[in-house]
Amino acid sequence: MPIPSNNHTPMRLTAKETAYNQILQWIIDGTLLPGEKINDTELAEALGVSRTPVRESLQLLESQGFVKMYPGKATQVTEVDRNSINELLPPLAAMQALAAELAIPNLTASDLELLNEKNKKLEKAVRLNNSYSALRIDEDFHRIIVEKANNPYVAKIVESLQAHVRRLFFHNSIFITEQSVEEHKQIISSMKNKQAEEAAKVMKTNWLRAIEEFYAKS
Repeated sequence: MPIPSNNHTPMRLTAKETAYNQILQWIIDGTLLPGEKINDTELAEALGVSRTPVRESLQLLESQGFVKMYPGKATQVTEVDRNSINELLPPLAAMQALAAELAIPNLTASDLELLNEKNKKLEKAVRLNNSYSALRIDEDFHRIIVEKANNPYVAKIVESLQAHVRRLFFHNSIFITEQSVEEHKQIISSMKNKQAEEAAKVMKTNWLRAIEEFYAKS
């Protein structure tokens, strides 16, 4: 199991948070491949932590569907089910739409300007066909809105679903297109004008359209 070494995180995180974040990232980006058996001792050594936080992290990752633990045998990375997009994006779209509505009363002029700046960067990344950069910028754009919604329950659900979206991206199931840039402009305009229903509608469309694009490219 080839795992990069020297991955100690400088941030003040608990050992469990450090282990969880890094193992999740390895699963998302394919460092730990679908179907691969993983060893908690090797992970602990690579991360510079004890086996306990690694095991706790793996239990959490199992509850989220990223690994499958077989007691007394092995822990295995789950396979990527490309068709899970049908179950994943509708609830994520609903949560993102709700976040757009909830964010409107909390958005400042600076927030709206930041969203515009992010969208301009997204447009540039899409035109340069820089898919990875486009995904990260798109996440930043939506993260701002979710944070301004100021609802920890919405944020937690979005965070969990977003991780699965990111994994599908790395396995070439989801793409960011210029249509997203245009929809983002509409979302910003609707939120600026306090049009909650319209902002939610466009936000939902922005996420659900990825399903159609996915099957169009298959």
